[in-house]
Amino acid sequence: MDYKAVVYEIQDKYLSPYACKDSDSKGRSKPLTPCPLRTEFQRDRDRIIHSKAFRRLKHKTQVFLSPEGDHYRTRLTHTLEVSQIARTISRALLLNEDLTEAIALGHDLGHTPYGHAGERALGKFTHFSHNEQSLRMVDKIENDGKGMNLTFEVRDGIVNHTGSGQAVTLEGRVVAIADRIAYINHDIDDAIRGGVIKAEDIPKRFIDIFGDNHSKRISSMIVDIINESYGKNTIAQTSEFAQAMTELRQYMFDNVYTSSLAKSEEKKAIKMIEYLYLYFCDHEDEMPKQFKYDEDPIERRVCDYISTMSDQYAVRSFEQITVPQNWSKL
Repeated sequence: MDYKAVVYEIQDKYLSPYACKDSDSKGRSKPLTPCPLRTEFQRDRDRIIHSKAFRRLKHKTQVFLSPEGDHYRTRLTHTLEVSQIARTISRALLLNEDLTEAIALGHDLGHTPYGHAGERALGKFTHFSHNEQSLRMVDKIENDGKGMNLTFEVRDGIVNHTGSGQAVTLEGRVVAIADRIAYINHDIDDAIRGGVIKAEDIPKRFIDIFGDNHSKRISSMIVDIINESYGKNTIAQTSEFAQAMTELRQYMFDNVYTSSLAKSEEKKAIKMIEYLYLYFCDHEDEMPKQFKYDEDPIERRVCDYISTMSDQYAVRSFEQITVPQNWSKL
């Protein structure tokens, strides 16, 4: 049985005319021998899930640095929540769920240790953007410098999930808005759990529009997008929801992301990342051999190395460099 032919037949019959079907993919930079079971977007999803970069996300900060407790989000749980939201939207809009899932699972692979704090630290020395670094992770860094050789559409969705760019596929645009829905809502949840804000602190206008709890907020945002986008070559929101989401995001910046409680350890993390960057720029020989390639300047390669670090690995590296080791005579 030709399993992929069945998938293609289903896509031709049921997907929206605006969906990116597997048969329409622009392909990979390096051709692969076809898989007898999986489509190309399914293979990309699997390559991302089985990568070291994906596994490292479980030890990378989302918002709260080194939180005490098992229930705060990490970069990995954020990625899974984005994937769930994006797949729900794509399924309802009859888009390609496999492509959506692959983009969602890969969108944050280039994040530094300690999240956006690490990103800002590296940005003091050179241009660094986590979405561009995520693309670099799948193109060059993963697999000991060989990259993952993903399809054009997945790569495009990853690099354009944030910033001024826009994905060429609707699936990529779904991931971009799902990313915002996910982090706004789970950061509210974590902030309440951490005592940064209280549930009753959330302004009433947001409760009136989105609902009074985590589940209702996410559901209302998803339904609004589906209603505004169904049968159209766009991913849209009502003006009311779009404006309210922008204002709610700003509320989070004003009351959570920049709060002294949530960011109490951020200055230390930034100083540590800055130190590691300057140190490895002067001690290239101490980086793993996969980062000693010559085609890129040392500044870029040090950023590549640091972006692969988990929070814990960054701390261990810093301690090995700065803390005297115990000495004993053998």
